[in-house]
Amino acid sequence: MNAEELFRSIQRKKSFLCIGLDTDYNKIPRVLLETEYPIFEFNRHIIDATGDLAVAYKPNLAFYENMGAAGYMSLEMTVTYIRKQYPDIFIIADAKRGDIGNTSRMYASAYFRTLDCDAITLSPYMGYDSISPFLEIQGKWAVILALTSNEGSKDFQQLEIAGDGLLFEQVISTTSKWGTVNNIMYVVGATRSDELKRIRRMIPEHFLLVPGIGIQGGALDEVSEYGMNDRCGLLVNASRSIIYADVTEKFEKAAREQAFLLQKQMESALKRRKLI
Repeated sequence: MNAEELFRSIQRKKSFLCIGLDTDYNKIPRVLLETEYPIFEFNRHIIDATGDLAVAYKPNLAFYENMGAAGYMSLEMTVTYIRKQYPDIFIIADAKRGDIGNTSRMYASAYFRTLDCDAITLSPYMGYDSISPFLEIQGKWAVILALTSNEGSKDFQQLEIAGDGLLFEQVISTTSKWGTVNNIMYVVGATRSDELKRIRRMIPEHFLLVPGIGIQGGALDEVSEYGMNDRCGLLVNASRSIIYADVTEKFEKAAREQAFLLQKQMESALKRRKLI
């Protein structure tokens, strides 16, 4: 899926919603614990409840690796289910990988060929040869950490570099030359909406993956105002506020209601920009 195809999906669904599948075994409804693969069953119900409202899903790998072989099996089953039932959905492996070239090549094969995700989140700290193997596979995306919303982002991302601005700006400036708008997007935290305008000036055409809406306190209106471009250019992620909106047997209905509220706000933002 390239950038234009992703934009067309956004237009069809009138949504740029990405739902994070941060599925915690200890938080899913007890009725599902009796099934063979409760993590997958929870994901399946969430996906079926929201598949017409979301353009992307983002499983956070830590929640699956934590469960060992059964967790990884649930991840594989989740991706396979999305591919079969919702083939237009964009799948992001939230893995935050970043290692030397030979190791990165194995990661790229694992998540793009074996697991068949569309994109993977990456840390660019080790430089070009840690990212390039992910860019060599046609139709797949590197989602590069740029400016995150956690408190610790001040430790490195916002350091001033003599004559070159802040470190995260240097990361964006350098990595944007490694690929194109069709295979590189950037993670920018929703609580950094004040920086979005500056980032948009640097990379006007790239997609941004924006986590932090909802429980983390990000404001969708601000993200839309400062981060949207003439092809939308945004995938805004919400995780816990949707998937754990209710932990009883009514969890599907509650998840859909929360996703619907965000989708309607996104539809309004797209209309204001005359993109739909």
